[in-house]
Amino acid sequence: MIVKGSHSVLANSSQYILWFPPSSPINQKPLYAPPPVSKRHRNRLTKAAAAETQEIRVCTNRSCRKQGSFQTLEIVTDLAPPDITVKSCGCLGRCGSGPNVAVLPQGIIVNHCGTTAKAAQFMATAANVNDGDVSKSLEALALRKRAQAEIDLANFSKADELLSQAIDFKPFGGIHIMYKYRSRARLAMGNYSGALEDAREAIRLAPRYSEGYMCEGDALMAMEEYDAAEKSYSMCLQIDPSIRRSKSFKTRVEKLNEKLTAANMPHNQHE
Repeated sequence: MIVKGSHSVLANSSQYILWFPPSSPINQKPLYAPPPVSKRHRNRLTKAAAAETQEIRVCTNRSCRKQGSFQTLEIVTDLAPPDITVKSCGCLGRCGSGPNVAVLPQGIIVNHCGTTAKAAQFMATAANVNDGDVSKSLEALALRKRAQAEIDLANFSKADELLSQAIDFKPFGGIHIMYKYRSRARLAMGNYSGALEDAREAIRLAPRYSEGYMCEGDALMAMEEYDAAEKSYSMCLQIDPSIRRSKSFKTRVEKLNEKLTAANMPHNQHE
């Protein structure tokens, strides 16, 4: 059954709630339309839904894609707190009102999330944070993007500076990713303790963030703490088994095994 209402998450966008019975198709016609609800009730409903959000799905089907859903997916992914999973998905219906975004497990669908501002506002509502945090989070995200470009150019000191500024904005989501990138920049600069500290902060903020453990392992390798590095890489693999197919991860493991073999050899065999 689909229940539609007048409540909305964003200005100039609409929201409706879906209940998915086991045998009912998503595009079933509404069997019941509730009476209009007050603004106070709408806000309460939105906050109650946001408090339970576990997953967000962004439609990247043809119509929504033309309306900018890939940009929406990128913004929502970058701003999502670590306890909210973001995925792309197929058609959510209402193809002329996209990009469409679903909030699960509540089944709330939000339309017209096609601009950076609307995508960020949607993510803030889903994360149940204050509207005032949106602009700061977008500024922090812009700084992070600049820092990534500097890392690609091997300007690690500049990247460190930009990421420190981004972290100071205290964005409502994505801050664990900023710590990851700063860890990489500091590792490249030879600041191994700083790199390790940032990697562990990323893990503290997002305990299931595999790239945080990857950075922790890299920092420990640089510090010649090979047994600890092995534990970090193993945790990374446990969280994301698909990482074993990554060429960069295979290179890390090969290097680690070489170091562990050399470290475990009797002293006289080194001579």
